[in-house]
Amino acid sequence: MEFTPTRTVGFATIVCFVCSIFVASAAVGLKEKQIENEILDRQKKVLDVAGLLTDEVAISADNIKKTYQSRVQPKLVALQDKGCEGQDPTSFDQQKFAKDPATSKDVVGNRAKVRRTPHCAKIFNIKSADAKGIETVIFPVEGKGLWSTLYGYIALNPNGTDIKGLTFYKHAETPGLGGEVDNKKWKAQWKGKKAFKPGSAAPALYVKKGQANDNYSVDGLSGATITSNGVTNLLQFWLGEQGFGNYINKEMKGANNG
Repeated sequence: MEFTPTRTVGFATIVCFVCSIFVASAAVGLKEKQIENEILDRQKKVLDVAGLLTDEVAISADNIKKTYQSRVQPKLVALQDKGCEGQDPTSFDQQKFAKDPATSKDVVGNRAKVRRTPHCAKIFNIKSADAKGIETVIFPVEGKGLWSTLYGYIALNPNGTDIKGLTFYKHAETPGLGGEVDNKKWKAQWKGKKAFKPGSAAPALYVKKGQANDNYSVDGLSGATITSNGVTNLLQFWLGEQGFGNYINKEMKGANNG
């Protein structure tokens, strides 16, 4: 058979068309599984930052789901008046809220480079083993690093000041540099640090260039100054007055002081 330019183009077009059908079919067929895996990963990260992700829990998806359902209580917090009316904590999509101008607020100009904050946000109360109280409160955080937006969670004691953990579930920082935000040893430094100084409503925690030497800082990421600064900025933003600051100071600090 003689391969003329027309036949070559036609053959290539047919192959591309057939391949695109297979790819599209696979994407559609696996979409539900991808969503399920994403939800499971978020649940795993919540358990991890709460200190509940033991080897026994992490061994299977069923164990993760059971532990999450028994110990984690999603709760909606209004960042704007009446921002959470009619919303279900279980199915609430905070990122979707943040993208919609009707359900979010423009906050351009902050160091974390957060463009909009949702009128309603989703936090997680971690129930004690006997289910008689709350032992940890987890807040979602996000902000710009060097190459990407970092999405994660910070865990505080119910007193609203002591940090129990920090983790990120999504980012595209440089492996070995900014990507060290996933390093277990670096994340372990956050446990026991203080988010606020006594009597202050302004977040005091930060990533220090070099070695940390106080109750409010952790060691900087070697060779990743911009990512380190990004972590500082996003934590101070979300624990500040434009984020969860009012809730922390009134509902957590205030409750414990009362």
